[in-house]
Amino acid sequence: MSEKSTPTHTGRVPLTLEGPRLDVLDKVPSLRKVLAARSFQYAAMIPNLFVFMVLLPAGLWGSPVGNRNISIVMVWIFWWFILIAILVPFFSRIWCLMCPFPMFGDWLQRFRLIGVRNEEKKPGKIANLYSGLNKRWPKRLTNIWLQNIGFLGLCTFSALLVTRPAFSAWVFIILVFLATVLAAVYKARAFCNYVCPVSGFLSLYSMASMMEIRARDEVVCKECKTKGCRVGSEDGWGCPWFIYMGKLERNNYCGMCAECFKGCPNENISVFLRPFASDIGIKGYDEAYKGFIMITLAMAYSVILLGPYGTIKDWANISEVGNFGGFAIYAAILWGAALVVIPGVFAACAWLARKAAGAEATAEFKPVFLGYSYTLVPMGLMAWIAFSFPLLLINGSYIVSVVSDPFGWGWDLFGTAHIPWQPLIPEYLVYIQIPLLAGGLYFALKRGHQIGQALFGDGPAAWRALIPIGTFCSVATCGFLLFFAG
Repeated sequence: MSEKSTPTHTGRVPLTLEGPRLDVLDKVPSLRKVLAARSFQYAAMIPNLFVFMVLLPAGLWGSPVGNRNISIVMVWIFWWFILIAILVPFFSRIWCLMCPFPMFGDWLQRFRLIGVRNEEKKPGKIANLYSGLNKRWPKRLTNIWLQNIGFLGLCTFSALLVTRPAFSAWVFIILVFLATVLAAVYKARAFCNYVCPVSGFLSLYSMASMMEIRARDEVVCKECKTKGCRVGSEDGWGCPWFIYMGKLERNNYCGMCAECFKGCPNENISVFLRPFASDIGIKGYDEAYKGFIMITLAMAYSVILLGPYGTIKDWANISEVGNFGGFAIYAAILWGAALVVIPGVFAACAWLARKAAGAEATAEFKPVFLGYSYTLVPMGLMAWIAFSFPLLLINGSYIVSVVSDPFGWGWDLFGTAHIPWQPLIPEYLVYIQIPLLAGGLYFALKRGHQIGQALFGDGPAAWRALIPIGTFCSVATCGFLLFFAG
């Protein structure tokens, strides 16, 4: 699929690019029955709940050595790679469909796992019946700032997360507890929408995904009397993500739970394949800062895990070294870079881009800054994928051994517990990482130029404005190349 249009000059960036879409349900009609089945989401959730119930006790009572404990190996090597390298770029936020963390909260709200509970509000008017306090989430927190801070906070202690099974287990317990309590107090998926630290970066990088769930015909949605996708129906719960499909333009806040397939009376919802990085509109500073945070963390982890800087490694690795003063310096540098330095440098580039556009620069600074911040989405996603390949290929052989001895107690369930660690094709990693980073830079520059066309028109101004933004993206990519291939 190739794009067939570019944004028109409106002084603002469109939320999504026009271009070809392949209607998957038109090609595979039988898939609609699967998506519309009430059991569909729980058929995806329950196996992951079972896995979680194995990983949790392993983290609490298994071996404290990370590479001998299935909770560390399966989550931070296997799951992370599958999530960032496969699920996000190809299937958007499909992990939210199968994540088991909100399952207990869903039950508290609905008193159902599969079925729908309804009540008759007035003759002929059916509405979903919910339990709990059912309060509205505070308006001032209707953004992803809590997710930004929570994710950055967790990642500051990444050494503990990826080496201490008990620490990871308690983080999981706290997240499940928060998801359950918030579901008992607030409407729908408040935890997933506004608190979950994983949800924030899934929201950002799903903009680049090659899959989307959308309405087939907006006119059908407009003329629909029931709006079952949003408010619920006899066959489906109202959207737990507060989405009305008739106006959905981006992937960011669609958790792909498939309730809209059940609630739509017109079969007007479908799954579409589309070109990479089709959603290009960043709506607010909270979304832009998620991009800065993710780029900063990718750079920091590259320095810590791949660089030769022993002092910085010791500062970050508080679980092993116990240098609290050094850790405080590391945390201050990390937070300062993510929240001040990198956004500040990018803001300077956005200011220069607006100046370089010249007379055509009628757009204010904010839409220019937010518009160009999208370039960090394809670039950042590809950098994280490039970073994650060594995690799997270098450490993946631990998966084979820990499945036989998940607690590190000396078991050998499948006869693979004593297979030694063996990195897989480490000499070819660079040939995987360089094309990924180059691809990320290509899409950053391509989308950056299209964003410039929307802001400043199709002429030379869009090219001139791209120079400072392209320089920022190129320098960042060269930095990643230095750590990955240098």
